[in-house]
Parts: sequence; structure tokens; C-alpha cells
Amino acid sequence: MVDRAAEALSLPADWPAHPDMSLTLNRMGSFDWDLDTGLMHMDQTALDVFQVDATEYDGRPESLASRVPPSESVRLDGMVAQALKSGSTHYGAYFRIRTRDGGLRWTHTQGFIRRDETGRPRRIIGIVRDATQELAESTARREVDEERRRQTSVVETTTAALAHARTVQDVIDVLKDSHGLEHFGATSLVMGLLEAGRIHLVADGPEGSFVPGTRYTRVDEQYPMSEVVRTLAPRFIESPEDFATSYPILWPNISGLGITSAAYLPLIAQARPIGALGLLYSDKSGFSPEDRNVLVALGSSIAQSLQRAMLFEQEHDLAEGLQQAMLPRRIPEVPGAQIAVRYRSARLGRDIGGDWYDVIPLPGGRVGAVIGDVQGHDTHAAAVMGQLRIVLRAYAAEGHTPATVMARASSFLHELDTDRFATCTYLEADLATGVVQVVRAGHVDPLLRDTDGDCRRVPVPGGMPLGLSAEFGRLDYPVGILELDPGQALLLYTDGLVEQPGADLDEGMRWLAALVRNGPDDLQELADHMCDVVDERGGDDDVAVLLLRRRGGSTPQPGGRFQQHVAQSDPEALSSARHMLRAAVRTWGAGERSDEIELAADELITNALLHTDGGAIVTLRVPAGSGRRLRVEVEDRSSALPRRREAGLSGVSGRGLLLVDRLADGWGVESRGTGKCVWCEFTITDRAEA
Repeated sequence: MVDRAAEALSLPADWPAHPDMSLTLNRMGSFDWDLDTGLMHMDQTALDVFQVDATEYDGRPESLASRVPPSESVRLDGMVAQALKSGSTHYGAYFRIRTRDGGLRWTHTQGFIRRDETGRPRRIIGIVRDATQELAESTARREVDEERRRQTSVVETTTAALAHARTVQDVIDVLKDSHGLEHFGATSLVMGLLEAGRIHLVADGPEGSFVPGTRYTRVDEQYPMSEVVRTLAPRFIESPEDFATSYPILWPNISGLGITSAAYLPLIAQARPIGALGLLYSDKSGFSPEDRNVLVALGSSIAQSLQRAMLFEQEHDLAEGLQQAMLPRRIPEVPGAQIAVRYRSARLGRDIGGDWYDVIPLPGGRVGAVIGDVQGHDTHAAAVMGQLRIVLRAYAAEGHTPATVMARASSFLHELDTDRFATCTYLEADLATGVVQVVRAGHVDPLLRDTDGDCRRVPVPGGMPLGLSAEFGRLDYPVGILELDPGQALLLYTDGLVEQPGADLDEGMRWLAALVRNGPDDLQELADHMCDVVDERGGDDDVAVLLLRRRGGSTPQPGGRFQQHVAQSDPEALSSARHMLRAAVRTWGAGERSDEIELAADELITNALLHTDGGAIVTLRVPAGSGRRLRVEVEDRSSALPRRREAGLSGVSGRGLLLVDRLADGWGVESRGTGKCVWCEFTITDRAEA
């Protein structure tokens, strides 16, 4: 009938125009968004509006991300999500897109939501068009621009601030910041977290706005935060009357604050509620669609930050608990020493690390002290640290020399199923003599604090880190010898204490020396002082500290000993052995015979190095039950026994054992299974008699 009327009036054959022609001529594109698959079909006109080629579009909305600024994308996502949740059938909004030349252009979209018989949204069918001309130089555009700028500022400022939040308290601090409520335009703020069916109020502001009895509320109670957690939908209260009618329990307690409206938002992460946020206003009546969209988007951003912070705290607590379990539960009391230890986990780092300390009581009044750091900042580093600490402690307790302890620990770490290495410093101190043997495996040098408070770095020869030395076959660790006077203290620490951004290691060690120099004299107070400074400074590395001070008045105990390995081709080890002997003899009160003891020991060591194929182990000790006697032992791998012989007038050898026989009060040879031990003993004059 329409066609006959067109012929009678001589109308065009294509009259009336097809809807597609009407849309195209008016530069209006169409889209069909299947919510089940996520695919969105866009016709050519719609693609032209976004200035996107058909070859650049893969049928998914994410392909348009380069054309929509992030702030506009957050707002649109929030608007669509709100329409889907609220049961609406339509939505519409103006937004800006970025053109190919980098400029911004206003665009308008409108969509119809198709739902199935259960009300579940299935498809969105809509249009998109260029709205530049419509909004150009109009009051509406200026008002929209101003509102968009404010809303964009709220979204961008809050999101940027929350990006740096690592803990729940950080998130709360961002929301309660002096500018936080100002950004939201709210008078008061409340936030609660869902805990075992109850809502725990964790933030309220400003001061004086807390309502007694609301610290913990049940989800089934008649409170706005409880309602949004139950329904997973925001609740916008647009008048005092609405507030008083809907929540008669809460309203009488806050009516004095002058509240005119409020917005309560569920905090949802991974499709489950984790809490709720409430914003209360004293100069606002009602919420526009744009206001609601912005608040919903903010609620989503806050929820994600909270979930990230909660997961970080849980993982950090678990990792820190593992770290603490791997460290010694208590530090033993060591006669003749004052010891302080501390551990601080990283405040800005991703996790905990492999830093550790240990104190090992040894026979004869000696003590072993360890500080170390396993590579990495995770639970694997902590697990490796725990194993390494145990085996190093076991090797030391078995009586091995410091160099052997370090070499065996390196071999153990190399054989573990791990790619981690560790730096470490191990020292063995005789508190009676003050002689300290130090071995360093790629670790930072210790510091020495004198009795007058002065502090200085103590250079110690070092080897490769544990694990690496075994891998490269370099298990020889040189032993450094220190003399610790009564009142002096050694400071062992990990590199997290001295490494600072923008500063080299030497500068950090000078800073630490100054900190110790000006710190308290008591070791416990000094350790606390250093940790306080570390906490204030922050940092991305863990810190372990061990302080050991030698007390005055210690005397040698029966069974006490020093031991050192001397390799055949290592003159420095021979020199260190002489140094050890000299210091021990002097401290043990045998100063009047120090030359004799040193000469006799030197002869025994030289014989072992000249007449056997391996090195020698030198031991200096006070045998139990021997009274005031000092014993020097030189052990080698040869089973051939030494013999005393006459050298003759022109002989250059053969006088060694004759010299030992003349100098010592007794000497002998003992078989040791894999070799022998040549020993000599000296009577020590009592200090009181001297």
C-alpha cells in the first residue's frame, strides 16, 4: 500500500529510507555487544567514529583502549556496570575519544540492554556518534567539561595514591588524608572490612564522628554497610528523611553531624565482598548518574587496592613467620661476652629475605658467631637460610676450624637443589685470650668499637660466597686474626644496613661507623638504636645485626684451644699461626715463655711442612686437669715418626727436635689414624706468683 502511494505521488523508489541509511547519513554507528562471549560487533560507521580501521579491530572492546583515555574508560565501565546491576534497560553518556592526531573529541553513546526471562543481561544493542558539534561552544559543554575535570581528578588522584599503598593502613591513610575527604566532597568517611560474618570498622573520620557500638556489626543488622555487603549493590541515600526511615538505629547517633545525603559502596574483589565504604555529605542533595558512576568506579579501585594490601600483609606475615622460625629462638648466655642480635624485615621490599645470625657456644670458653645473607627476597631464600644455618652450626660444633666450617658449608649449599648463593662471616673467639679468628665469604667487613667509643672498619681477607666457591673449586678460605681487648666490641651485619640509594658501599660503612660511634654504650641499646634508624630510613632489603663485646676479667678455662690450618704454600697462613700463638700465650699469662713457645711451635710446623706432602693443623690449648700447662700440637697426614738426631758441625738440619727438647718441659708423638700429632708442653707461671 505504501509503494502504491509512492507511485501515485512520484516519491523515490527507496522511500522510506532504511534505518541503516538513516544512521549512516547522520554519522551514527551501531554496535551489538554479546555479554556472554564478550564480542562486540561494530559497523563501519561506528569504527569511523572511533577512527579505527576494520583490520585493527578484533571484535573485542579492549581493541578500542588506545582511543579512550583511562579516566573516561573507568567512568564508562562504572556506568555500564551500574546499569547492568540495577536492572536498567537503557543508558547513555557523553565521553571523549583520542583521535589519530592525538587530540580529544566528544562522542555520545546510547545502549539498550536485552535480558533473558530471569532478568540476566545478555546483549547490549546501541549506537555511537560524533557529538563534537553538539557540545561545541555551549554552556552544556562547559558544565560537562568542568564536571568531568572534577570527576577525572578524583579518579586519577585517588587511584594514583592507592597505587603506592602496600598495607591496609596505607589505604586507610590515603582515604583519611587531609585532602581525601576534600577530593570526595564528603564531610565524613567510614570503612569496614568483612571478618567472619561481621563488619569491622577500620576507618572513621573526621575525629568525633565515630558512633559507639559500631566497631563490630553483624551483616544481618540494619546498617547501611551491612546492607550493601548483603546485596552487593551501592546504596545512595538522598535525604535526611530517607536516612532516618531506612536506618532508624544509626540515624539518631549521626543526626547531629548535619548529614544531608550519603553513599555506601560495597567493596568487591574477585566477585566476593571484602567490606564497605561510606561517604557522608552535609551540602549535597541527591546524586546524578555521573556522580553514581564515579563513586562506583572509585569503590572498585579502592576494593582492588584493599585486596592487594590484604594479600601482601598475609604473604608478608607468613614469610616473616618463616624467617623468624628459621632464626635462633634464643641467644645463649656466654661467659665473658655480652651479645646483642637484631633482625628487621624490609619495609618497602616485596618480601622477607635470607638474612640470618647465630651464636654457637664452643668448648673451652670459646664462642662462634655467624652473620649471613642468602641471595633473594622470598620464602625460598628463607628456607635455604634455615638449612644453611643448621649445617654451619653443626660443622662449628664438631670442632672444625673456621676455614673448614666455611668450606663445608659452601659445599653443602652447592649440593642443594637451588641456584642461590650466600655471603657469610664466621668468627671464632676465645674470650679468655681475646684472640678472634675470622673467615669471610664475600661478606662486608666487620666493624670494631673501642672502649672509648671510637669505631672503625676491620679489613678481613675473604673468599668467594658460599655455593660459588664450591662451584668454581676455590674452597680455600684465608683466616684473619684479631685481638679483642676487654671492653671492645665487634659488629657483624648484613649489607642492607649500609646500602643506601645513591651511595656506594664505602660511604655507607662510614655512615654506619659514625652511627655506632655516636650511639649508646650498652650493646642492647645500641642494637635498638640502629634498628630505629633502619625503620625510619625504610629500604628494600632485610637487615641482621650481631654485636659481640668481650668482658674483662676472663681467665683461660681447661679445655680451651685455638686451631688453625697451615697450607704448604701459604706463607700468610704461617704468619697468622705465629700471630695466634703469640697473642694466646701472652693473654694466657705465659708471657715470660712466649719466645720459647713460639720458637718450638715454629720448629714443629716447619718440620711438618718440609717432610710431609700436605699442610699442618696447629692447635694451642690448655689440657683439662693439667694445672698450669700449655700444650702445642702440630698434626699432619704422614705416618712417618720424627726422630731426634745429631746435625753435626756443618749440618743445616737435624736440630729442630733437639731445640724442642731443650725448650719444652715435655714432648711426644701420637698416632691419629690418618697421620700423627707431634706435641710439646710448657709450664705456665701463675699470674699471682709472677
